[in-house]
Amino acid sequence: MKENQTMEMAALGRPFGLGMLYDCRQDSLIPGMTLWNPEDLGKDLRERPKPNSEFEIVASESIEDKSSALKVEASLKASFLCGLIEVEGSAKYLNDQRTSKNQVRVTLKYEATTRFQELSMNHLGRGNVKHPYVFDQGLATHVVTGILYGAQAFFVFDREMSEKDDRQDIEGNLKVMIKKIPCLSIEGEGSLKMEDKDKTSVEKFSCKFHGDFSLEKNPVSYPDAVQVYQSLPKLLGSNGEKAVPVKVWLLPLTSLDSSAAQLVRQISVRLIQEAQSVLEDFSELEMRCNDAMRTTTAQQFPQIGKKIKSFKEMCSVFKLEFQRSLSKKLPTIRGGGEEEGALAEILLKRHSSPFNSKNLNEWMDCKEREISILKSFTNLMKNTKIVPSQNGLHEEILSAEHVMCFVFTSLGRAEPYLSALSNYLKGTTKPDDSQDPLIYDVEKEQWYLLNKVPDTMRNKAKLFRDFAELNKEKKNIKFLTVGLTNETHKGSSIYLYKDGCSLSENFEPPSRPETPKTREEFLRYSQEITLDPNTANTHLFLSEGNRKVTVMREEQFYSSHPDRFTGYCQVLSRESLTGRCYWEVERRGDVDVAVAYKNIRRAGRSRECGFGCNEKSCTLQCCENSYNFYYNSIKTPVSGPVSSRVGVYLDHSAGVLSFYSVSDTMTLLHRVQTTFTQPLCRSDYQECVSGQDELFGFHLQLFQTQLKD
Repeated sequence: MKENQTMEMAALGRPFGLGMLYDCRQDSLIPGMTLWNPEDLGKDLRERPKPNSEFEIVASESIEDKSSALKVEASLKASFLCGLIEVEGSAKYLNDQRTSKNQVRVTLKYEATTRFQELSMNHLGRGNVKHPYVFDQGLATHVVTGILYGAQAFFVFDREMSEKDDRQDIEGNLKVMIKKIPCLSIEGEGSLKMEDKDKTSVEKFSCKFHGDFSLEKNPVSYPDAVQVYQSLPKLLGSNGEKAVPVKVWLLPLTSLDSSAAQLVRQISVRLIQEAQSVLEDFSELEMRCNDAMRTTTAQQFPQIGKKIKSFKEMCSVFKLEFQRSLSKKLPTIRGGGEEEGALAEILLKRHSSPFNSKNLNEWMDCKEREISILKSFTNLMKNTKIVPSQNGLHEEILSAEHVMCFVFTSLGRAEPYLSALSNYLKGTTKPDDSQDPLIYDVEKEQWYLLNKVPDTMRNKAKLFRDFAELNKEKKNIKFLTVGLTNETHKGSSIYLYKDGCSLSENFEPPSRPETPKTREEFLRYSQEITLDPNTANTHLFLSEGNRKVTVMREEQFYSSHPDRFTGYCQVLSRESLTGRCYWEVERRGDVDVAVAYKNIRRAGRSRECGFGCNEKSCTLQCCENSYNFYYNSIKTPVSGPVSSRVGVYLDHSAGVLSFYSVSDTMTLLHRVQTTFTQPLCRSDYQECVSGQDELFGFHLQLFQTQLKD
């Protein structure tokens, strides 16, 4: 820097005053020392008004953009980054970091200036210094010669974002609503004059305030922020007497006395940017850790949460040590005691340590992937209770006759990389460790990448899921999922318990039976079905224990019921159908054999009510010489031998629904592969016309596999 050049600097909430001494090596004020007597400082000050106000929107959360918003130049930013200075007032905005990547953040900045004060030549002229011995102390490098007074305020608006939300849409909406703040009017009782859609939108915003203004209460919501924003000009005082220093001018002491201490060099912008990048990487990692620990999966399996928490804490410790190292070197380099290379060595040391960005981010990538994999497994096993601890597992085991438990066996296994991080912080890293590729090969440590483990786990999970589905109605069997460390079985295993005692730590449930081929095989899944009179249309007559339905010309007497079909001659079964089911319908005349969700609409003749006309039902239309399949009003012609008997096979968990023509043989007419989201009801339909065509309900049985003693 040029000799005797005046410096401009952001005040950052620090209590600057004219004539105060400042050390640019440490970026610190020197209290209790001055070049002039207090009474002399108050004389011959030059002051002029500088009225101005403006606002801007800051959408970026980078250190660079925050520093720019506060007009912090590179050297001062370096001191802030390494912790040499403590900021106050509006400058606390620099420390306000997002805690989650799911936060969408936009900031409104307000800035006002009131006046400018500076020392005159009566103070700065040669021979006018009253206390020249100060130069000999070597404690300061500059003196404050000018101050711009005013105030700044930052309104930080956050909104939480879900997986379904679009970040750009939310950020755009935030910007639009924030731009409206200076223009909004406040009605009676402090309410805002806004459209209803805007009021709904801003209800999801939270607000934090960082400012140089004294408020009775900080704003926490959008309406609060509007009221505070519009009161800010008054809070400076009628004559700006409550303004604070926002910018200062510093004169080198060497311009007054050549023997004074001086700032020899500034740190290069390149090194400052490198240090800034390191600290931003740690902030990003902290957010990722927070998000991962908040996931349902991490809470269900504490072994993962414990590892991530430990990782986050070690990163925080290293970050503080890194900042402390920088803070020791910065003043020495600025004062000429060391070369800039000392700072470069700190950055290089970090790069060659296990705390380098590549390894840290790779480990976090692996944990996020592990959470995603566990989530896919738990979603697969819907009829299973997840137990978060071994103590909880013991309670469950003792409360049921049979317990089958899908165990993730490798969640708590040791990871050499975490040990390497810990050893580095303790100073116990061996000289050869930094050269050992195994220590830093983060991916090789992950259980879900071990040879053949993923495929084996997937097969076990499917067997477990199918067995749980088939036996979910059994009150004496519990199906659980837990994370326990067991190095014998990599990835996962299935534990079996009876009466509180372990029978096996590697149980293999019987595999799901294949789709039946013969009528004899289909009838294994049959069970008696009854029709629900509360759903029957009034032109339907139920008989033979509600297993036979006949269409009648005359209306039948039924009590009023909200479940009754009013517009179509339709009826549902009393039983809900899940698991594997088979039933047969013997017909006379044209009949629709259907299945439907129980929440299908009942009243009227709209598409939402008719079988096969919506997404809640499908039907096989059985005519005299042909078949047609209907789903969501889409007709699919079906070929096959026409028979008076139709068989229906449902495998609910597999999402399979098949219709068969039944005679001496079973002929597949139509097969549906889908995902059923609810239990189904067997459904029948006929046009409400004269005649007495009949439907005969046959048998249905839920398939259940029993645990053997």
